Amino acid sequence: MTAIHSYAPKDGHGLKHDPLNAIVAPRPIGWISTVSAAGVRNLAPYSFFNAFNYRPPIIGFSSTGWKDSVRNIEETGQFVWNLATRPLAEAVNLTSAMVPGDVDEFALAGLTPTPSQRVTPPRVAESPVAFECRLTQLIRLTNAEGRPVDAWLTLGEVVMVHIDRALLTDGVYDTVAAEPILRGGGPADYFGISDDQKFQTFRPS
Repeated sequence: MTAIHSYAPKDGHGLKHDPLNAIVAPRPIGWISTVSAAGVRNLAPYSFFNAFNYRPPIIGFSSTGWKDSVRNIEETGQFVWNLATRPLAEAVNLTSAMVPGDVDEFALAGLTPTPSQRVTPPRVAESPVAFECRLTQLIRLTNAEGRPVDAWLTLGEVVMVHIDRALLTDGVYDTVAAEPILRGGGPADYFGISDDQKFQTFRPS
């Protein structure tokens, strides 16, 4: 008989580390660049990130706590998602540091801000893919009883896409060649992807 570890999250998981983010994994990273109303640049990674709609394309991330990224997006209605890649992993980690709001994480991590075309926040020049976004919804999450929790879901419509042409083969984006890093569980686990892990299956017609 299979032994099952069961628990009600409100009572605690009873393990060394909360397994939730190890189970819902690996997850793409929301490496979000913003600018405050006063013009201060910010760059931060969020592991609760994903795409939510095709047309119009809508992406979003959830922030635990009212952080600079959320505040900046509320003030300006704009942000940029930058692809976090294996060559940029150290820089991504540097931008996760808890620093004062007037610190420019581009400078902190030695990254190059490059102008966007349709929004004010800059892109990360070193990142091979970026989505310029306009805020569509900023939602404070609630629990099952309807009480607000200290988490904020930010959704934005992608209004401009930038892709390094080296990642396009016969008009198809090469996910493996982009070397995205994905968040796993535990305090420090990240993953990459490779062709030997790829398989294809097509929807039934």
